[in-house]
Amino acid sequence: MKNNDKQISQIKDRFLKLINVVLVMIPFAIYDSFVLGASQFAGRDRIYVWMQALLFMLVYSLATRTYDAFYIKYSKISELIYSQVLSVLVADALMFVVIWILLRQFPPFLLALLTLTVQILLIVIWVYLVHQWYFKTNPPLKTAVIWDQRKDFLELIDSYGLNKRFEVIQDSNVEDCIHDLSILDSVEVVFMCGVRSHERNIIMKACIANDTPVFMIPRIGDVIMSGAMNMHMFHLPVLRVARYDPSPEYLFTKRLLDLVISGIGIVITSPIMLVTAIAIKVTDGGPVFYKQTRLTKDGQLFQVLKFRSMRVDAEKDGVARLSTGENDDRITPVGRIIRSCRVDELPQLINILKGEMSVVGPRPERPEIAEQYVAELPEFNLRLQAKCGLTGYAQVYGKYNTTPYDKLQMDLMYLAKPSIAQDLEIMMATVKILFMPESTEGVAEGAPTAMNQENNDKTAV
Repeated sequence: MKNNDKQISQIKDRFLKLINVVLVMIPFAIYDSFVLGASQFAGRDRIYVWMQALLFMLVYSLATRTYDAFYIKYSKISELIYSQVLSVLVADALMFVVIWILLRQFPPFLLALLTLTVQILLIVIWVYLVHQWYFKTNPPLKTAVIWDQRKDFLELIDSYGLNKRFEVIQDSNVEDCIHDLSILDSVEVVFMCGVRSHERNIIMKACIANDTPVFMIPRIGDVIMSGAMNMHMFHLPVLRVARYDPSPEYLFTKRLLDLVISGIGIVITSPIMLVTAIAIKVTDGGPVFYKQTRLTKDGQLFQVLKFRSMRVDAEKDGVARLSTGENDDRITPVGRIIRSCRVDELPQLINILKGEMSVVGPRPERPEIAEQYVAELPEFNLRLQAKCGLTGYAQVYGKYNTTPYDKLQMDLMYLAKPSIAQDLEIMMATVKILFMPESTEGVAEGAPTAMNQENNDKTAV
């Protein structure tokens, strides 16, 4: 009976997603029909409209997947709207170019803006109605939180607005849970936070036997194991775990993409970089660019290039420190603007062109900061298995002030299964965080430099 309920729920979810995709496609199809019908394609516009409508639906669906635009159960209304609007912008922009190529002339732009406005209105209506319906018909799931570290998990559930989805009725440390597994009998879902493998396996087996879903926040060893290669030796299943070792084909294609993207990026953003350089020079007369020593693959040093966003004497005492965000008085007025829209990072396209960085990879750290992290978290150097990147898994799915431990886990997730498809997905997902202020939150004054959750249960500020 429980499996039937799950299947019915999945069918409902897919039906609601289909309604969304069709609703957003209809305004585009009308726009496309009008534009092609008024052109030299008038005699055969119907087949072009159908083909482009299907292409639009495909691109929009892929974009919504990349931007988590259908996470109704786990996202706020504002997050869903933002993700879907971003998805429709990507789909509309691509299809606008397709129509431009077909017509060999610039399509009606004002009509395209009107189409986008209607699409956004439909998205807002759909998200609001579906969100309201879902949480009225689906009461919060009775939840157990089992922890070894991260005892603040209840606060995380509340701060991310997930208390509508999860009602925590059991909050237990792992020792108490192992001693009495019956506490799991009354719950519908289990969260495990930093639980060691032996205890975790006992709890997980009990949950699977009861058909209870488990959400697990992994440890570093778990993330490394996620990249294991399945093999058969000695007539036995074997998992092979090794250092990051991508194929030559992947490295060649990745470098080719780096050259193409950085080259095109420099050309397209050159007007923005010129205006930024003038603004920095005019406001305080200091240097436009800021060079800083960073770490890349295998601990090699290079000079990262950025637009200067802080005062020239920002580190006159010689002490390396992270930014504390908006309250950091070292940031200049121009610096606040270019940081908010990531323009200060654009000169790193030159680092990518030179081969010192990649478009996608672990974010390069300063040697002094990395040394502090390694003192508390020796595994932090595992990030240096690959060339550093302008964007990456940790930059997209974490924040500036995400703890070093969590950044390491996310970077290791990226390194576990390298692929061009994953790189392209991260590039697309990067667009989403460009206008999300929380992704550039600073580090709180006095916050710990690292958090070794393998050995203690400290929680980051």
